[in-house]
Amino acid sequence: MINTLDPRYVIPTRSYMTDKAVPRIYDKVKDNVKSALSSAPRVALTCDGWTSRATEVFVTITCHYVDEEWELMLHVSQTRAMHESHTGSNIAELLKAALEEWDLVSKDPAIVTDNAANKDSIAAELAGMLHFRCFAHTLNLASQRALKLPAVARLLGRVRRISTFFKRSTTASYVLRQKQKLLELPEHKLITDVVTRWNSAHDMLERFLEQQPAVSAALLSNELRKTEKEVCTLCESEITSAEEIVDAMKPMKIATLVMSKESSPTLSVVAPLHAQLIQDFQESRADSEIVKEIKAAICQDLSKRYMDQQKETMYVCSALDPRFKALPFLPDDEREEIYLRITAEARRIQELFQEEAEVIPGEEDNHVEDKDDIPASPPPKKKKDLCCLADLLGSTYSAGPVVRHRTTQAQAEEEMSRYKEAPPLSLAEGSPLSWWKEHQNEYPLMSRLAKVYLCIPGTSVSSERVFSTAGDIVTAQRSVLSSKHVDQLLFLNKNLKS
Repeated sequence: MINTLDPRYVIPTRSYMTDKAVPRIYDKVKDNVKSALSSAPRVALTCDGWTSRATEVFVTITCHYVDEEWELMLHVSQTRAMHESHTGSNIAELLKAALEEWDLVSKDPAIVTDNAANKDSIAAELAGMLHFRCFAHTLNLASQRALKLPAVARLLGRVRRISTFFKRSTTASYVLRQKQKLLELPEHKLITDVVTRWNSAHDMLERFLEQQPAVSAALLSNELRKTEKEVCTLCESEITSAEEIVDAMKPMKIATLVMSKESSPTLSVVAPLHAQLIQDFQESRADSEIVKEIKAAICQDLSKRYMDQQKETMYVCSALDPRFKALPFLPDDEREEIYLRITAEARRIQELFQEEAEVIPGEEDNHVEDKDDIPASPPPKKKKDLCCLADLLGSTYSAGPVVRHRTTQAQAEEEMSRYKEAPPLSLAEGSPLSWWKEHQNEYPLMSRLAKVYLCIPGTSVSSERVFSTAGDIVTAQRSVLSSKHVDQLLFLNKNLKS
């Protein structure tokens, strides 16, 4: 077709696209991303590993920061093949190399990884850097512990068998649709859970309970009883247990959905959610035995999380979120310690900002000397004593409005006092970043500190979301793409969209 349109045109070859065109665009976009990262007060990284359908292991690293317009920005920095063992030291070396490649060592980086055992050694290797464990993964581990209880696992097995039967049998699917129409139920398919995602088990039970009348009617129909006699629906007590499990696990489902968002800060939500979940999963007298077991398993697992130095930074992040600044889950003495730490850090950041903003000595003199065309007028005569007094106190007692000088510490304390007394942001009103953008002139010191903390994600979900695109690219083009090409394509796929 191209030859018919213009016989002189040479179609670019595959090697031209992979070796010249894509790398050229990659270099250009990489420079733009580097420039954007250089202006951020802090950059947080998320890191997660995944295996392609071609059984090749990759590690994806994403960068998060708050820009000048108070928007939470995300960039995929790299996706690299990792052929070495996934030890903490090897992953730490990969992270260090990424920090140096993107000039982020001076950005006081924070690292977010999952809860795998090798991540403890990563924290040791990355000494001096903030390191957080993915809260979504923490929720998954606690929920999986509840789902492995004998009574719960047995019930899930029964429901899984039923949903798998309707998924594989075309006759059963047809009968189920007929029963749904007859009973005026939504024509939804049954869901089968995925072992690594606990919320899929919750969705499976929830969908089964929604379609339970249609499922029972279908399994009792003559069309299915002739061929499948071993598959039967749940009894009344099992349906009651399924309803209790769905209700008991609902707070964990909501928390998982909240932590999966990318458009708003999530680390500030971790401490309030963690405290609320522990409170919600306390046993009550009205609970059945299966609910008591679920609550005990989840509460026990959550209680052992975030007991190290991470929690203090999480509390600071929550206090800088206008939705949670009251920190009601903390005792009074701990709450005041967090407020004092915020005041001290706001003062320190302001002092660093002032040092960087100072003009280099001698610049003003050189600038004036260049203006030779401006005639110099003789200085007016002054009385010596008045001149000395003016030099000493003139800036404070000059004519006009009285200027009261405050120390940076006093300003930070005054901002913190007003911030605590201001009404909190409603959970339904909007993003904390929007609030800080609106009030940054009112709280100049604390707003700088808010940018430093609210850029840190509470999960590594952003790295995981690269996997779906990555799987398609790697599987479709594995024969022609090297690991470097995969890295460049995934980088462009995400960063050109953003």
